[in-house]
Amino acid sequence: MMTLTKFGIREWGLGGVVTLAVLAGCWWLICRGGFPATGWIVAVIAVILFAGFAAFFRNPSRKIPADPALLVSPADGVVRDIGVVEDFNFPPFTGRAQRIGVFLSVLNVHVNRAPAELAVESKYYREGEYLDARNSECARRNEAMTIAGTASAAGKKFPMAVRQISGAIARRIVCPVEPGRQLKKGEVYGMIKFGSRTELYLPLDGVEINVKVGDRVYGGETVMATVKE
Repeated sequence: MMTLTKFGIREWGLGGVVTLAVLAGCWWLICRGGFPATGWIVAVIAVILFAGFAAFFRNPSRKIPADPALLVSPADGVVRDIGVVEDFNFPPFTGRAQRIGVFLSVLNVHVNRAPAELAVESKYYREGEYLDARNSECARRNEAMTIAGTASAAGKKFPMAVRQISGAIARRIVCPVEPGRQLKKGEVYGMIKFGSRTELYLPLDGVEINVKVGDRVYGGETVMATVKE
C-alpha cells in the first residue's frame, strides 16, 4: 500500500491545487479556446510533473521483521560508509559508537523510521552548511537533527541514536519527536525533504553489523544489525 506522508501536506497539497488550476486552464483551451492540441499537451505535462513531485513524499508500507533481535534501516538509500566514532556525545549515548551512513538520492523514499523500539531521551539540532550529502564532510558540517535514547531489542537495552542530515538540495529536516516519546520498531518519525543522509549509531559491543558499503537498504525492512545473544 502506498500513501503520501503527512510531513509533506503543505508541499503536495499546494502542488495539487496548482495542478488543478493548470488543468482548468487546459480544459478552457481544449473546449473553448480553440487550442485543443496545446491544452492536451500542457495537461499531460502538468499531471506527470505533479505525479513526480508527489512521489517524493510517498510513504510505502513496509514489512517490519518480527525477530526482536533484528535492527532495521532508518532510511531508504545506499550505505555510504561504516565506521567508528570515538567521541560520540549525545546522552544517553556517549563514548565510542558504530556509525552506518546512508545516502538518500532525490529518487528515494525520504521518511525516516525507528530502527528498534526506542525510548527517546534527547534531541539535538545543529545549524550548519548544505554540502552535497555524498561529501565526506557533510556529516560533520551540515545541518543535522539527532535523536538519542535507550533501545530495547531481544530482551536487552542499549543506547542508540539516529541523525538526519541535510544535503545540497535538502534544506528542511522534519522531526516532531520530542524526549519522552516511545517509538516502535519501524515507526515513521520524520523525514528529510529532498536529497540527504541518515546515520545510525550503535554500540560497539553486543551488536553485529549486517550490511556493507554499497548495499541498497529500505527503511523499516532491511536488517542493518543483529543484537547478539
